[in-house]
Amino acid sequence: MALDDKISPYRIDIPQGALDDLQDRLGRTRWPDELPGVGWDLGVPLDYLKGLAEYWATAYDWRGQEAALNEFAQFTTVIDDQNIHFLHVRSPEPAALPLLITHGWPGSIAEFLDIIGPLVDPAAHGGDPADAFHVIAPSIPGFGFSGPTHETGWNTVRVARAWAELMRRLGYERYGAQGGDTGALVSPELGHIDPEHLVGIHVNNLLTFPSGQLDNLSDADQGRLKLMQRWQNEMAGYASVQSTRPQTLAYALTDSPVGQLAWIVEKFKEWTDPAAELPEDAVDRDRLLTDVSIYWLTATAGSSARLYYEGAKSWGQAHEPSAVPTGVAVFPMDITIRSIAESQHNIVHWTEFDRGGHFAAMEAPDLLVADVREFFRPLR
Repeated sequence: MALDDKISPYRIDIPQGALDDLQDRLGRTRWPDELPGVGWDLGVPLDYLKGLAEYWATAYDWRGQEAALNEFAQFTTVIDDQNIHFLHVRSPEPAALPLLITHGWPGSIAEFLDIIGPLVDPAAHGGDPADAFHVIAPSIPGFGFSGPTHETGWNTVRVARAWAELMRRLGYERYGAQGGDTGALVSPELGHIDPEHLVGIHVNNLLTFPSGQLDNLSDADQGRLKLMQRWQNEMAGYASVQSTRPQTLAYALTDSPVGQLAWIVEKFKEWTDPAAELPEDAVDRDRLLTDVSIYWLTATAGSSARLYYEGAKSWGQAHEPSAVPTGVAVFPMDITIRSIAESQHNIVHWTEFDRGGHFAAMEAPDLLVADVREFFRPLR
């Protein structure tokens, strides 16, 4: 291995001083006022956030969550002058297929804790050993333990190029890619960048951008189109800020843990299963706070937002589909229109679910794992 290809073991070990500082800041929060009776209409309600912040400060156990993350082998390497952190969990099955999994925003590697075991060792989780994967789960440049970035230009294409290089360094000649949110943009890019090694692409929360007249939509797609219009009208403020003024936002989120908490927990309210009344009804509360804590403790609110700034330059542009077989899992709150998806991807597998949501690996890990296994079964 060349010196520049060096891969180093990594273990998460947040200094106690950083945890003490977080607790101190949470205890000194300067809270805003709130209008009566508005619920979630204007954003995260005051009483709800006070309760969640109190739990974060007094009951949440970062060290326990850190230990759970450290149960999985982790590494760092430098690619394109950028530090890349990744989980690399090898299966006990010798014929396992390497699977590269990419998170999104406001996600992190913490999303994947419930799916790694069943993917890597299906026999230990009631599955078929023939469905085993070696799992590689990087932190996107600018996010968490891969952050921050140090120069402009880190868009999803550049991330995909880094992922292709990572798989080369790991010695994998054939592999699959999976991802949701930003991962559903990065993974298909690999179909253009590394098609000779990529056997298949599986995505959830695949973004589709309507243009022109859409005819003959199914009832489900008409519902997703309405949700997309609602998203544009009511729910896209975060994206407008992150794609235009990420540096200004960074000052608030890097200085205030409650600000960082509110910025992320709002998305867990709006994007999780609509049957869930509160975010912690859809995902485990400690796991949600682990995700928020990763952003806070690595001070990557600003550098993760810069991915939106870079991506906005090409949002909505049509792409020629790659020839790589693609599978799509559609969960509630996804805004994936099938006819658009099929015009932009070589879709050979399509599944729609009636439970779960945007954070599928956290909300419905059983459904996501089963669909990933089914999609890749004929491609091994």
